[in-house]
Amino acid sequence: MIRAGAAALRAWSRGRGWAALSTAPPAAPAVPEPRKGLSPEEPPVASPVLRSCSVPVPSPLSPVQAWVGSLRHPQDTLRGLADLHPDVFAVTPRLDILHTVATWQKNFRRISYARVRTRAEVRGGGRKPWRQKGSGRARHGSVRSPLWRGGGIAHGPRGPTSYFYMVPMRVRVLGLKVALSVKLMQDELHVVESLELPSSDPQELLELARARRWGHSVLLVDTNEFPENISAAAEGLKSITLIPALGLNVHSLLKHQTLVLTLDAVAFLEQRLLWHDSRYSPLVPFSLPHRDLPGAA
Repeated sequence: MIRAGAAALRAWSRGRGWAALSTAPPAAPAVPEPRKGLSPEEPPVASPVLRSCSVPVPSPLSPVQAWVGSLRHPQDTLRGLADLHPDVFAVTPRLDILHTVATWQKNFRRISYARVRTRAEVRGGGRKPWRQKGSGRARHGSVRSPLWRGGGIAHGPRGPTSYFYMVPMRVRVLGLKVALSVKLMQDELHVVESLELPSSDPQELLELARARRWGHSVLLVDTNEFPENISAAAEGLKSITLIPALGLNVHSLLKHQTLVLTLDAVAFLEQRLLWHDSRYSPLVPFSLPHRDLPGAA
């Protein structure tokens, strides 16, 4: 009896408590009951993300999202979500870059044709108006001198004058990224599945833009050939412009209030703009400027 009591005390001191004193076998763990109303073969819920980034996103960053709509009905605006690459649609706003690229776009094709005549090109003035000395007046050699009314112009414009200069490709690419990011931050960038319209009526397109509050000017961008209905509807409208994704530029983005991109245009812009961040050769010679594009022959 004394030995049994000592063994019980030792078991209690080891931390097993009353369980050490019990001689009954341990109870089996309780199995949770299945929840009622749920079938084990129920299909998973579909993801609302309709498009993922075509280019991998670096680990510290995460893609930004935008709603995907359709042009078939004014209320058809929430088809799903589209993931946008943060290195294209979420870069730091740089007003200096926007100003540099916009000014370059206005000036690099500018040619001034202003031209004035010098004293050698103005008609007349072949003889000396009066003798050199003795008349009391200032000495002159020609009435077509720049000092005379109707004479030639000194140091005037001698056009045509070209104002061509180039901005580095890195700055131009960054300007386009900043413009796209600012449009998304200001809720002026919208993504649609395609540019298919139910009809070619321009008034219906205007009502669609008014119902979605797209503002006074809209820029529609797509990579493929534009559908017939959208082309016919926007042909006579000054507030709606169609432009291919290959020709998208900073000046057009700043000129229009709202930007509408298709899913194909988003993928095209991400691939082209991110390629410039990792390209391994310059865009020379100019005979083959894009010889190392992904997928190029």
